[in-house]
Amino acid sequence: MSRPATPPVRKALTSLDHRVELAVGFTVDRLWRDHDRGLLDEQTASVAAAHRALVEAEQSVTFYRVLLQRLASGEYPLDPVLFPRIDRTVEQLKEAVRIRGARETDLSDVLDPVEATAARSPAGHADLKARDIAMLLAISQGAKLREHLLTQRLSVVTASGTRIAQHDFARLETTGLVQRDTTHPLHAGQPVTLTDAGRAALTTRPSGHVASRPAPRPGAWPDAAHTR
Repeated sequence: MSRPATPPVRKALTSLDHRVELAVGFTVDRLWRDHDRGLLDEQTASVAAAHRALVEAEQSVTFYRVLLQRLASGEYPLDPVLFPRIDRTVEQLKEAVRIRGARETDLSDVLDPVEATAARSPAGHADLKARDIAMLLAISQGAKLREHLLTQRLSVVTASGTRIAQHDFARLETTGLVQRDTTHPLHAGQPVTLTDAGRAALTTRPSGHVASRPAPRPGAWPDAAHTR
């Protein structure tokens, strides 16, 4: 008889998740996935490794905290065996918290140079692709994040009718280029606007990032002047 498949381990949330995502420019899920595939540069890979270590430490803290709650909940009989077990669990929880603190310090240390690199590049967005520029330009004309009532899928609809997928919007939001007004319900539409960084990315972008027609070779057909 075959054993049921083991469900995937869910990543524990940490106090530095948001800082990591802002520093690397994408979600921690993608960070781990790209790390597994060997797609990260050395600096970002060190962030991924340190984040994994912090997640493991966070899981350990959660394990001993839940165990302590069970031991003190009345589930076990009050006997001479219980109190030493509670004492051991308290010591294990203290050690797990100490290790978590050390892992947070390790991750913060490797994040510092990544954040410094991003700060040197104004918006950290000098390498925006033409597609990203096009999405920012569309959003600058007015846009709303909406949730489909039937599928519950999210997407951004701009004033020009352009539809931006949820994963593209999440990437722009994570990198600090756009923001949304969460005081409005999703089914009615949450207004999406450019941040100061997003506007700076548009005004300071090099002309080479705009999708333009390459210069034709001498004698090439058709001539660019006749295909306007």
